[in-house]
Amino acid sequence: MIINILFYLFSVILLLSSLMVILVQNSIYSILFLVLSFISSAGLLFLLKCEFLALMFIVIYVGAIAVLFLFVVMMLDLKTVNVKKDVLKYFPFGVIIGGVFLIEILMVVGETFKANPYSDSFLYNSHFNWYERMDTFTEIHSIGQVVYTEYVLQFLIAGNVLLLATIAAVVLTINTGVESDKKQVIFRQLSRNYKNVLII
Repeated sequence: MIINILFYLFSVILLLSSLMVILVQNSIYSILFLVLSFISSAGLLFLLKCEFLALMFIVIYVGAIAVLFLFVVMMLDLKTVNVKKDVLKYFPFGVIIGGVFLIEILMVVGETFKANPYSDSFLYNSHFNWYERMDTFTEIHSIGQVVYTEYVLQFLIAGNVLLLATIAAVVLTINTGVESDKKQVIFRQLSRNYKNVLII
Protein backbone atom coordinates (compact mmCIF):
# COMPACT_ATOMS: atom_id res chain seq x y z
CA MET A 1 0.00 0.00 0.00
CA ILE A 2 2.79 2.43 0.91
CA ILE A 3 4.71 1.47 -2.25
CA ASN A 4 1.66 2.25 -4.40
CA ILE A 5 1.22 5.65 -2.73
CA LEU A 6 4.90 6.46 -3.27
CA PHE A 7 4.67 5.30 -6.88
CA TYR A 8 1.72 7.60 -7.61
CA LEU A 9 3.40 10.44 -5.71
CA PHE A 10 6.66 10.18 -7.68
CA SER A 11 4.70 9.82 -10.93
CA VAL A 12 2.69 12.99 -10.30
CA ILE A 13 5.85 14.90 -9.32
CA LEU A 14 7.60 13.64 -12.46
CA LEU A 15 4.76 14.68 -14.75
CA LEU A 16 4.37 18.12 -13.19
CA SER A 17 8.09 18.86 -13.10
CA SER A 18 8.53 17.71 -16.72
CA LEU A 19 5.70 20.00 -17.74
CA MET A 20 7.18 22.92 -15.81
CA VAL A 21 10.55 22.43 -17.56
CA ILE A 22 8.80 23.46 -20.78
CA LEU A 23 6.39 26.08 -19.45
CA VAL A 24 8.65 28.09 -17.12
CA GLN A 25 10.08 31.24 -18.72
CA ASN A 26 13.15 31.55 -16.48
CA SER A 27 15.85 29.15 -17.63
CA ILE A 28 17.33 28.68 -14.14
CA TYR A 29 13.95 27.59 -12.76
CA SER A 30 13.58 25.29 -15.75
CA ILE A 31 16.86 23.54 -14.91
CA LEU A 32 15.82 23.21 -11.26
CA PHE A 33 12.58 21.55 -12.36
CA LEU A 34 14.69 19.29 -14.59
CA VAL A 35 16.68 18.25 -11.51
CA LEU A 36 13.40 17.55 -9.68
CA SER A 37 12.21 15.37 -12.56
CA PHE A 38 15.48 13.39 -12.49
CA ILE A 39 15.15 12.85 -8.73
CA SER A 40 11.53 11.72 -9.02
CA SER A 41 12.41 9.30 -11.83
CA ALA A 42 15.22 7.95 -9.66
CA GLY A 43 12.64 7.39 -6.91
CA LEU A 44 10.47 5.47 -9.37
CA LEU A 45 13.43 3.32 -10.34
CA PHE A 46 14.14 2.61 -6.67
CA LEU A 47 10.56 1.45 -6.24
CA LEU A 48 10.95 -0.80 -9.29
CA LYS A 49 14.07 -2.33 -7.67
CA CYS A 50 16.44 -0.85 -10.26
CA GLU A 51 18.91 0.57 -7.77
CA PHE A 52 21.83 0.80 -10.15
CA LEU A 53 19.94 2.83 -12.73
CA ALA A 54 18.48 5.08 -10.02
CA LEU A 55 21.93 5.85 -8.64
CA MET A 56 23.25 6.47 -12.14
CA PHE A 57 20.40 8.93 -12.71
CA ILE A 58 21.34 10.84 -9.56
CA VAL A 59 25.11 10.73 -10.09
CA ILE A 60 25.27 11.41 -13.83
CA TYR A 61 22.19 13.47 -14.67
CA VAL A 62 21.71 15.41 -11.45
CA GLY A 63 25.32 15.56 -10.32
CA ALA A 64 26.94 16.33 -13.65
CA ILE A 65 24.69 17.26 -16.55
CA ALA A 66 22.09 19.37 -14.72
CA VAL A 67 24.78 21.20 -12.74
CA LEU A 68 26.65 21.84 -16.00
CA PHE A 69 23.48 23.26 -17.56
CA LEU A 70 22.97 25.46 -14.51
CA PHE A 71 26.53 26.81 -14.66
CA VAL A 72 26.28 27.49 -18.40
CA VAL A 73 22.99 29.36 -18.01
CA MET A 74 24.31 31.40 -15.09
CA MET A 75 27.51 32.16 -16.98
CA LEU A 76 25.71 33.26 -20.15
CA ASP A 77 23.32 35.44 -18.11
CA LEU A 78 20.38 34.87 -20.42
CA LYS A 79 17.71 37.52 -20.22
CA THR A 80 14.13 36.46 -19.62
CA VAL A 81 12.13 37.34 -22.70
CA ASN A 82 8.44 37.98 -22.52
CA VAL A 83 7.03 35.57 -25.08
CA LYS A 84 3.39 35.63 -24.04
CA LYS A 85 2.47 37.65 -27.12
CA ASP A 86 4.10 35.03 -29.38
CA VAL A 87 2.34 32.02 -27.84
CA LEU A 88 -0.83 32.37 -29.89
CA LYS A 89 1.18 32.96 -33.04
CA TYR A 90 3.22 29.75 -32.76
CA PHE A 91 0.64 27.56 -30.96
CA PRO A 92 -1.10 26.08 -34.06
CA PHE A 93 2.22 25.24 -35.71
CA GLY A 94 3.46 23.61 -32.48
CA VAL A 95 0.27 21.56 -32.16
CA ILE A 96 0.63 20.28 -35.74
CA ILE A 97 4.30 19.33 -35.29
CA GLY A 98 3.62 17.73 -31.90
CA GLY A 99 0.70 15.75 -33.32
CA VAL A 100 2.84 14.45 -36.19
CA PHE A 101 5.57 13.34 -33.77
CA LEU A 102 3.00 11.70 -31.48
CA ILE A 103 1.48 9.74 -34.36
CA GLU A 104 4.94 8.59 -35.50
CA ILE A 105 5.90 7.47 -31.99
CA LEU A 106 2.64 5.54 -31.56
CA MET A 107 3.15 3.84 -34.93
CA VAL A 108 6.72 2.81 -34.06
CA VAL A 109 5.75 1.63 -30.59
CA GLY A 110 2.81 -0.33 -31.95
CA GLU A 111 5.00 -2.16 -34.47
CA THR A 112 8.18 -2.85 -32.52
CA PHE A 113 7.50 -2.70 -28.77
CA LYS A 114 5.78 -5.54 -26.98
CA ALA A 115 4.96 -4.90 -23.33
CA ASN A 116 4.21 -8.60 -22.93
CA PRO A 117 6.25 -10.97 -25.12
CA TYR A 118 3.37 -13.48 -25.18
CA SER A 119 0.82 -10.99 -26.49
CA ASP A 120 0.31 -9.33 -29.87
CA SER A 121 -0.80 -5.94 -28.55
CA PHE A 122 1.44 -3.50 -26.71
CA LEU A 123 -1.60 -2.23 -24.78
CA TYR A 124 -1.98 -5.58 -23.04
CA ASN A 125 0.43 -6.02 -20.17
CA SER A 126 0.30 -8.81 -17.63
CA HIS A 127 2.67 -9.57 -14.77
CA PHE A 128 5.66 -11.66 -15.76
CA ASN A 129 7.97 -12.84 -13.01
CA TRP A 130 11.48 -12.17 -14.27
CA TYR A 131 13.04 -13.17 -10.94
CA GLU A 132 12.28 -16.82 -11.71
CA ARG A 133 14.15 -16.52 -15.01
CA MET A 134 17.09 -14.41 -13.79
CA ASP A 135 17.50 -15.35 -10.15
CA THR A 136 21.25 -15.94 -10.49
CA PHE A 137 22.04 -12.59 -12.15
CA THR A 138 22.49 -9.32 -10.36
CA GLU A 139 21.33 -6.10 -11.96
CA ILE A 140 24.84 -4.89 -12.79
CA HIS A 141 25.66 -8.31 -14.25
CA SER A 142 22.60 -8.29 -16.49
CA ILE A 143 23.24 -4.70 -17.68
CA GLY A 144 26.87 -5.60 -18.41
CA GLN A 145 25.78 -8.68 -20.34
CA VAL A 146 23.46 -6.64 -22.55
CA VAL A 147 25.79 -3.66 -23.04
CA TYR A 148 28.98 -5.60 -23.75
CA THR A 149 27.43 -8.30 -25.97
CA GLU A 150 24.46 -6.99 -27.93
CA TYR A 151 25.28 -3.26 -27.91
CA VAL A 152 29.08 -3.29 -27.84
CA LEU A 153 29.38 -1.33 -31.12
CA GLN A 154 27.04 1.42 -29.91
CA PHE A 155 28.91 1.49 -26.60
CA LEU A 156 32.25 1.99 -28.36
CA ILE A 157 30.80 4.71 -30.62
CA ALA A 158 29.41 6.56 -27.59
CA GLY A 159 32.79 6.31 -25.87
CA ASN A 160 34.57 7.74 -28.93
CA VAL A 161 32.06 10.60 -29.18
CA LEU A 162 32.66 11.49 -25.53
CA LEU A 163 36.43 11.28 -26.08
CA LEU A 164 36.18 13.65 -29.06
CA ALA A 165 34.03 16.05 -27.03
CA THR A 166 36.62 16.07 -24.25
CA ILE A 167 39.48 16.69 -26.69
CA ALA A 168 37.49 19.48 -28.38
CA ALA A 169 36.81 21.17 -25.04
CA VAL A 170 40.51 21.06 -24.17
CA VAL A 171 41.56 22.39 -27.59
CA LEU A 172 39.07 25.26 -27.42
CA THR A 173 40.46 26.41 -24.07
CA ILE A 174 44.10 26.45 -25.22
CA ASN A 175 45.49 29.98 -25.42
CA THR A 176 48.23 30.24 -28.03
CA GLY A 177 49.28 33.72 -26.93
CA VAL A 178 49.26 35.10 -30.48
CA GLU A 179 46.88 37.95 -31.04
CA SER A 180 45.61 37.41 -34.54
CA ASP A 181 42.82 39.96 -34.36
CA LYS A 182 43.48 43.67 -34.54
CA LYS A 183 41.81 45.82 -31.93
CA GLN A 184 40.74 49.38 -32.38
CA VAL A 185 41.61 51.76 -29.54
CA ILE A 186 39.33 54.76 -29.96
CA PHE A 187 41.05 56.84 -27.26
CA ARG A 188 44.40 56.65 -29.06
CA GLN A 189 42.80 57.61 -32.35
CA LEU A 190 41.02 60.63 -30.89
CA SER A 191 44.10 61.84 -28.98
CA ARG A 192 46.26 62.11 -32.10
CA ASN A 193 47.48 65.43 -33.40
CA TYR A 194 48.83 66.42 -36.75
CA LYS A 195 52.50 66.00 -35.71
CA ASN A 196 52.31 62.22 -35.17
CA VAL A 197 49.83 61.60 -37.97
CA LEU A 198 51.44 63.36 -40.91
CA ILE A 199 54.71 62.00 -42.22
CA ILE A 200 56.95 64.69 -43.70
